[in-house]
Amino acid sequence: MKPTEMEVIVPLPLSRGLDVQVQQQIKRLQRHCFVELEAVKQFHDWLDDKRHCRQACRVIGEERTGKTFACDAYRLKNSPSLAKGDAPIVPVIYWHATTETGQRELFVGLLEHLKYRITRGTLAELRERVYRLLRACQVEMIILDEAHRLRPKTFSEIRDIFDLLGIAVVLVGTDRLEAVVRRDEQVHNRFMACYRFYRFDSQTLEEITAIWEEYVLKLPQPSNLTSAAVQKVLGASTRGYLGALDEMGAERSPASTASRAISD
Repeated sequence: MKPTEMEVIVPLPLSRGLDVQVQQQIKRLQRHCFVELEAVKQFHDWLDDKRHCRQACRVIGEERTGKTFACDAYRLKNSPSLAKGDAPIVPVIYWHATTETGQRELFVGLLEHLKYRITRGTLAELRERVYRLLRACQVEMIILDEAHRLRPKTFSEIRDIFDLLGIAVVLVGTDRLEAVVRRDEQVHNRFMACYRFYRFDSQTLEEITAIWEEYVLKLPQPSNLTSAAVQKVLGASTRGYLGALDEMGAERSPASTASRAISD
């Protein structure tokens, strides 16, 4: 008995069936769009105070509550400026720590962030190079995300950067960071100031959805995303996590990158 022949049909890309205007709207929604929420503005004002006072601090919150994007957005708001013939002025550095970050990884990461090509040498050479570059670039704040990944000796280097250079260092992480910081009294005493991110409540979810509709989605007709029925579904699905709301946008809409800007 001969096997039944099977016809394989490859559907055309969805964009083939869309008119030019719709494709343009999809491209618009795929662009990064940052809309600063009031809560994020308050957090940025708090960081401004720490930066101007050169005060070390911590930022704590559960995963997917918006810490990372709020911190990176602060870096974007304080972007580097170039002066002809001089080193660039870099007010804020944001660096995401890697797994088991040691002293060398920290120094190399800072050098690479500042676009410095020479990242080899002894630990003492790297330290001297980093200190010289931080001074030349007039760095005022260093934000270290996933700081619970830092090794104990790396915390000593961070203390020295704060003590010797007068740079405001911000440690960002979950409650695991709290446990790590409290193990070393010298670290905890320097990073006592703390800002905490929380999951949002139902009222905040509705406000964020309304802002997303108005400033990012910009549909020609109301989408009713703020209706009680839809909000009930969103609330149960996200459980108050902004990251979960962002993922739902990525799965159901071409506006995934835009929704991320709102949710974080």
